[in-house]
Amino acid sequence: MLTVPQAARRAGRNPETIRRWIRTGRLRSQKVGTQHVVDEADLNAVLDDQYEMLPLPPEWDVEPRVNWARLIRQSRETR
Repeated sequence: MLTVPQAARRAGRNPETIRRWIRTGRLRSQKVGTQHVVDEADLNAVLDDQYEMLPLPPEWDVEPRVNWARLIRQSRETR
């Protein structure tokens, strides 16, 4: 189990982003005292899911599908 600051460091995000994910239901957590704690598997699932496919016009919907949003975000992260 990870605290919000620990989950933020693992995800490379701001702790407020993790809290927002928890508030919106995107990331499951448990409340221990006054702190939210997150299971590592749940955090990894959200991180794997964060680059969802954007809708494409029907004429562009051909195989293989390329997740351009993920590729662009990943290229920005490596700069």
